[in-house]
Amino acid sequence: MNKTQNIITGIQETKGEINWQSLLSEIISAFDCTTGTIHVLDKESNLLHLKSQQGIPAFLLPKMEAIPIGKGMAGIAAERKKPVEMCNLQTDDSGVARPAAKETKVEGSIAVPMLLDGELFGTLGIAKPVPYDFTEEESEGLLRIGESLAGRI
Repeated sequence: MNKTQNIITGIQETKGEINWQSLLSEIISAFDCTTGTIHVLDKESNLLHLKSQQGIPAFLLPKMEAIPIGKGMAGIAAERKKPVEMCNLQTDDSGVARPAAKETKVEGSIAVPMLLDGELFGTLGIAKPVPYDFTEEESEGLLRIGESLAGRI
């Protein structure tokens, strides 16, 4: 998956602070998505704090600023240390997606933990405005990107 490797190479070659907004935009574009978030784990509070976002309606941002581990897609991906995916967030009734998440108007979505040597550093989430099942290759690519990001937090 060339797009994944290009993003990882870019992360590795970046000197100094990462431009999180630019990087998130690049990831969203590479996976043909419209919306995304990067949350970073605060180990003291055990909350995921929003580091960067694109496409999230302003009225939802307060609900996404700090996410408890185990709540919503990002929190469950963090808790399980595995990707959490929904083909159509709008029709989900599993309880994984929080009710307010439907207000994003996205459908196909995935959240992956950012892990380095098994340790959680945050989550990366992206979504499309149409129903979509992310492939195993895409999921693995996002996990690899997350691992590269974890090394920079």
